[in-house]
Amino acid sequence: MTKELGVGIIGCGNISTTYFSLSPLFKGLKVLACADINVQAAKQRAEEYGVKAQTIDELLANDEIDVVVNLTIPDAHYPVSKAALEAGKHVYSEKPLVLSLEQGEELRRIAKEKGLSVGCAPDTFLGGAHQLARKFVDDGGIGRITSGACYVMGPGMEMWHPNPDFFFLPGGGPILDMGPYYIANLINLIGPVKRVAGLTSMASETRTITSQPRNGEIIPVKTPTTIQALLEFVSGATVTLTASWDVWSHRHANMELYGTDGSLYVPDPNFFGGTVEASGRDKDIKALGAWDHPFGKFNQESPNGPRANYRTAGLADMAMALIEGRDARCSLDRTLHGVDIMTSILKSGAEGRFVDLTTTCTQPAALGIEEAQALLK
Repeated sequence: MTKELGVGIIGCGNISTTYFSLSPLFKGLKVLACADINVQAAKQRAEEYGVKAQTIDELLANDEIDVVVNLTIPDAHYPVSKAALEAGKHVYSEKPLVLSLEQGEELRRIAKEKGLSVGCAPDTFLGGAHQLARKFVDDGGIGRITSGACYVMGPGMEMWHPNPDFFFLPGGGPILDMGPYYIANLINLIGPVKRVAGLTSMASETRTITSQPRNGEIIPVKTPTTIQALLEFVSGATVTLTASWDVWSHRHANMELYGTDGSLYVPDPNFFGGTVEASGRDKDIKALGAWDHPFGKFNQESPNGPRANYRTAGLADMAMALIEGRDARCSLDRTLHGVDIMTSILKSGAEGRFVDLTTTCTQPAALGIEEAQALLK
């Protein structure tokens, strides 16, 4: 197989700039074209990044494109990914992959029938901080993980996003929008989930946009904005996950895991870097020693200072997996298990009962220093 796959991006909104600007860091892929239902948006990105602007149909028919990156809004993820598979293209999607397990199973059926691969963000669990946490767990640093607690909470998206409507409609909400980062990292650190329970609610039936250019506009809320979930893992570990856009401030840590021999404090799974801390039975919490992981090095400035940002690592790993004939870390099985977890949590909240999962997966292979370096040019 070729040593470099041609990439076409469908969806030229905010997140597309990340893929355009960071993909040149990685081996195995080259962005060649982009498309959007807004033709002008595609032309703008094409001009910015030196690629070809095409219609969606033209991109899907482009023989130079091996992988379609689906960056459309969540409600369009399924039909766009399905069309790409039917056109004979591998697919890598932004999260969530789909909005129902049935949609995901249909993508799996088509992919298997055509011998194609499907992958999906998030790939932040491949970051230096989270792979350091993985190594510590694998090395027995806290013994067997028995429980944990995760929190992703804030006041909502209407304060900064120019068009926040879809965040508050079915298919949006904090569990499907932010939950994937936490669930992907829990699968990375603990493995698959057996069953879930959830309590769901919303603080208000409307939201007032305070961002520009729609400041003052009122939009409806049609999906839960606070979700409190309990996850029982196949390993026996039990973890609570709270995801909310109804919280103005809090003092909860992002992710804590408790084991038979200590505790592990994991930084925000939405980012690649951060400080990993742990304690043993002596209860003395200390930062883990420095680890020179490529995906933990600062490479961007942000309003909060320098940070590590290697989004597109999952796409690059998928490309190299196709070239090398191995399992991709952001694979369809793991992504679909994540969708099963999240939609089952919402189902539990609606029906008031535990929900057993119908999917499972393996933990992704760890991405150590050498493996990460091998993905970079």
